[in-house]
Amino acid sequence: MKNLLLISIAFLCLKSHSQKQSFPANVVFNNGIMASSKNSQDALNNYTIWKTNFVEACSNGRYRIKFDNPSETVSEGIGYGMLLSVYAADKTLFDGLWLYYKDNVNSNGVMNWKINGCSGINGPNGATDAELDAAFALIVADFQWASTGTINYKNDAKTLIAVIKTHEVEANTFVLKPGDQFGGSQITNPSYFSPAYYRAFGNFTNDSTFWNAVAAKSYTVINNNLTQNNAAGGLVSDWCQGSGAYSPDAGGYKNAGKTYNYDAARTPWRIAVDYLWYGNADAKTYAKKSSDFVRVNLGGSANIKDGYNQDGTLNGQWHNATFVGAFACAAMAGENQAHLDASYNDLNGLNEPKSYFNQTLKTLYMFLLTGNFYLPQNATLANSDFELEKATVTLYPNPSADRFTVFAPEKSTISVISPQGKIISELKTTSENTEINLASYSSGLYLIKITDGNKSITKKVILK
Repeated sequence: MKNLLLISIAFLCLKSHSQKQSFPANVVFNNGIMASSKNSQDALNNYTIWKTNFVEACSNGRYRIKFDNPSETVSEGIGYGMLLSVYAADKTLFDGLWLYYKDNVNSNGVMNWKINGCSGINGPNGATDAELDAAFALIVADFQWASTGTINYKNDAKTLIAVIKTHEVEANTFVLKPGDQFGGSQITNPSYFSPAYYRAFGNFTNDSTFWNAVAAKSYTVINNNLTQNNAAGGLVSDWCQGSGAYSPDAGGYKNAGKTYNYDAARTPWRIAVDYLWYGNADAKTYAKKSSDFVRVNLGGSANIKDGYNQDGTLNGQWHNATFVGAFACAAMAGENQAHLDASYNDLNGLNEPKSYFNQTLKTLYMFLLTGNFYLPQNATLANSDFELEKATVTLYPNPSADRFTVFAPEKSTISVISPQGKIISELKTTSENTEINLASYSSGLYLIKITDGNKSITKKVILK
């Protein structure tokens, strides 16, 4: 993620202390390709449409997202809204959505999945995708605005991640449950799988062994589902068992959960993120299968419809953003620039401003496609993540060929110690991000010591 870090650092000097990353971020991912015509204005235009049509103020600074039935709110929509608003640097909306979420939680601490307008439970208990999106959005909020104000984003993120671990991951199997009150090996939803988030959760909470296992299980379930059902490309089913087989518990869902429909359609987007952020090989393999299905089997993005049987035969009829955009995200790992460019332009040209699902997902997809759905610095896979007083200190990348970035409290002292034990550099930080340039020094093991008041931490770094 070196390019992302350098770009993010460059933006820091343009912003006030209160906010780290304004919109647009315009990140160029270190993995995959990006559309030639990508333009953050396209993402902003869609955000404005989404916000105008689906955001509604409640009382007390709370905000909600209007569902298909505008008098209802679903937790999924709150999670999507938190992602969009935090990346758009829209703090007022983000805070209002998170407060709404917390106003409507059940005894496990997850939001009841459907609410009547601003209050009143219409559908009890959680939907796991909402928790995953909300928890990751809180990590981004901690990066954006720190956690010293009225909302402690960092503590709230850690609390929600712990709730997900306890109530929404099946014990001992690492299968993601679709809700806090049901599912696991008997029934799960592949479109909820968010392995990139899991890696960030593990780093953020110092629990990577657990969350990496959840990520690995996601690919096991997906690949088993594709293999057992002779799927074309990456056409996973909406619902399945942890074994990948169809679930007898999915009878109440569309086509008994056996087809690639409005649940499964989101899977290429969620999995593509794991490749773009982390370069995960399983993610690339899946995303390329999904992209090649459109490019080769369908003859291009313009021929996408809203539903397929797993063998690739058509069962839908509409050409919309939910399906087009997820496949466009997959094309970022598909290695075919012309196909990605056509997919981006196809998505950008779709106009469904009053459709909750299509417009919301289109906006999320456009944020990723334009480099505005990025991995924040406080969630990167670093060798070190520890507490110095109340601030999180991270150091990355490690190893490095030349530069290291230290994320530490302002006015800390950073000392660099050579392999021979001599202090070769010492400086006082003026911001939370400090770049240490060792390009002129020989490769080897160096020590970087961060001192803040009476506390200090020394970490090893490797200069390649």
